[in-house]
Amino acid sequence: MTLSRRIAAPLMVTMLGISHANAADFELTFQTHFSAESLKGKNVQSLVDDIERMSGGRVEVEMFYSASLVKATETFDAAVNGIIDGDMTGAAYQTGKDPAFQFVGDILGGYDTPWEMYSWFYYGGGLEAAQPLYNEHGMHVVGWWISGQESLSSTSPLTSVEDFKDWKFRSPPGIQTEIFADLGASPIVMDFGEVFTALETKIIDGADASNIATNSEIGLYDITKHATYPGFHSMPADHLAINKEVWDELPDDIQAIIEVAMEKMAFRETLSHSVEIGAAAKAAQANGVTLYDWSAEQREAFRTFSRAKWEEWGEKTEDAGKLVASHIAFMKEIGLITE
Repeated sequence: MTLSRRIAAPLMVTMLGISHANAADFELTFQTHFSAESLKGKNVQSLVDDIERMSGGRVEVEMFYSASLVKATETFDAAVNGIIDGDMTGAAYQTGKDPAFQFVGDILGGYDTPWEMYSWFYYGGGLEAAQPLYNEHGMHVVGWWISGQESLSSTSPLTSVEDFKDWKFRSPPGIQTEIFADLGASPIVMDFGEVFTALETKIIDGADASNIATNSEIGLYDITKHATYPGFHSMPADHLAINKEVWDELPDDIQAIIEVAMEKMAFRETLSHSVEIGAAAKAAQANGVTLYDWSAEQREAFRTFSRAKWEEWGEKTEDAGKLVASHIAFMKEIGLITE
């Protein structure tokens, strides 16, 4: 149990009789790497508000934004070690612990929409496959939140997998670099904040940065006039994971409140970002950006190529293999993979 959780005295005697204590029965601290002012941050605040309201004040949640307590990549460990209670960053940050976390955070080239990925989580065995992985590391995963598909930005057209040959672009680290390198591209790993300058100085020809709304905000389309939309290669999921000891000591009704609040927040996250991303795509087109909506055949080609890399990573650990197998089985069930 972490120091931040406190069970308050449920009753107090006053001169006027018996009344409930003002302090919450349970105090929880979470951290996210997103700012409070961002759309993601506002959706996170709605989660906090819902938990406190639905619990009738029995639960109080203190949220740290913008990774203000510890670095984003250290949030998971901070929760494991009792510095905070919950982590609202991305599972892919934990691939150094086990490659299996990659397939909770983002299965590259896998699903076409967030709703397909949510379906895997809740109805395709995803939660059951992921929970043991989190438990092994002292955590309990409550749920996931997905903003939507990310877009590739480029100074040249991106119409098919063939266009990746010799394409020099910014890539985040991990399985992404391996997939694109095997397709003939030249991925360069660099921090997000370096992307605009690298494009401006022609160190790179494009970027795997974020969704089209974020890409627009940081000015990528002042330089790159080609983008994939809606995206197909990446759709990161962030999680709410809570220290397992803390979670196990919460009453069943409080656990249910947190689960329900998380599901509501996740779906609102996807819906709100779909509006934001759609508006950004329309504005980008008006400003001369050409958008490429890949055909089902081209998406399948990328998925088939990516699958080989998933399976390669799935051989690294038992948990990774189980998660990859779970994804593939569900994709076959819903028709994304035919054999």
